[in-house]
Amino acid sequence: MKLKIVILFFLVCFKSLGQKQVEVFFDFNKDFPNPTSILEINEWIAKNKNVEITKLLGYCDSIDTKDYNKKLALRRIDNVQVLLDKSGLKFDKNLEKTAFGKDFKQSKVQAENRKVTIFYNEPLVLPVESELTKKIKNSKVGELITLPNIYFFNNSARIVPKSQPTLFDLRCAMEENPKLKIEIQGHICCQTEGDKNNVSTARARAIYNYLLRSKIDRNRMTFKGYGTTRPIHPIPEKTDQEENENRRVEILIVEN
Repeated sequence: MKLKIVILFFLVCFKSLGQKQVEVFFDFNKDFPNPTSILEINEWIAKNKNVEITKLLGYCDSIDTKDYNKKLALRRIDNVQVLLDKSGLKFDKNLEKTAFGKDFKQSKVQAENRKVTIFYNEPLVLPVESELTKKIKNSKVGELITLPNIYFFNNSARIVPKSQPTLFDLRCAMEENPKLKIEIQGHICCQTEGDKNNVSTARARAIYNYLLRSKIDRNRMTFKGYGTTRPIHPIPEKTDQEENENRRVEILIVEN
């Protein structure tokens, strides 16, 4: 019988906390996990040394009396706890242990009812702060910050999917710094006659709309296209790198 793992999770910009459960199975009228479950729980333990056990629930099949099954379920809980304790796993100081015997909604497959469910928490994970998020957080009013790795399809405002990490970092910076206000500035390259199709404005608007869809208050941001009026390198550019550096989106820090 395979271990069943249910994962409940939520994502925020700056942290994540995993809450999970694992089921250990037993043979008929036995209070120690069956050989298959022993192998699988040992493999699980090896990969989850830092978890904290919060709850152990014991169950039995529908055979035998209510009292006998409840005692059997409790022995199953105790043996699983010993197994986890010997492996060095940590337990919540308010560890909950409940034996249900056969007083629960049973599966039609009796083998699935002979089990102990282990509930556990994963440690808090704080991902490394991105360079962009760090730069925005430490920025001064009036500072211009280029958004790295923002790409659009040719001569359009459609954002290329590989730009998503940068968009996510910008969104996180806006969420984590509620006083932050920005102007999103679009720039294009290569056009000696200016931005005829107003692509730079459309691209700046695309970033604005992404943040708007992400529930960032519209009063905290504006957008503007500058066409080719603010090139880093003279137009026409001499290399692909110069074109890429002219073709950019920046944010101006208005308030922080």
